[in-house]
Amino acid sequence: MSNTGHRNGAAATPSEAAPPQPASLSEPLIALFKGVVYRDEQPQVWQSLLRLETRVREYVAVLGLQLHVDEGEGFAFLRQLPLTAEGKELPRLIPQRQLPYTVSLLLALLRKRLAEHDASGGDPRLILTKEQIVEAVRVFLPATTDEVRLHRRVETALNRAVELGFVRRLKGQADAYEVRRILASFVDAQWLSELEERLAAYREYGEQAFHGADQPLQDGD
Repeated sequence: MSNTGHRNGAAATPSEAAPPQPASLSEPLIALFKGVVYRDEQPQVWQSLLRLETRVREYVAVLGLQLHVDEGEGFAFLRQLPLTAEGKELPRLIPQRQLPYTVSLLLALLRKRLAEHDASGGDPRLILTKEQIVEAVRVFLPATTDEVRLHRRVETALNRAVELGFVRRLKGQADAYEVRRILASFVDAQWLSELEERLAAYREYGEQAFHGADQPLQDGD
């Protein structure tokens, strides 16, 4: 019998088939592609990631991504590399987000509070109440007597910060939030050194352009 039918119809032999990715590697990869991996929220995934860190780095590098792991703070995420090793620009797998004014302002203020908290040398966790956050943001918004509208606006920004992984609601504590240290990885020291100028720009923007719905704040504003 000719082996032609076998060659055309049968499945590839083990030597011909591509080796499958082990499930242990798939687990941290899938979690990273979904978002930030936190040690305290996904301990099993975190341990797999640390064990397979070199292989994960090699895998995502092919896609133009860079793995960032902070073992001390317990989080990991993927960054988009702007250029390949040959200097070519790659299509973006991780989209850039344009944040509304209030969200951008909130993150700037929280980053400032985090730096001040670290300098005080107290509790490593920065926990703020919703009222504290509202009062911090209020300075940069037009004066209003509509407290309900103000609180609703800040709450909307807080919800977005939670979605982005920069803030976490505390269980069992109404209106209490923890500022997650991953925020420091996205707002670097140089940005922080220019924070007062940026906050002045936020204040000016809020006074001149903040009427009605939230408007996006462009980079450099």
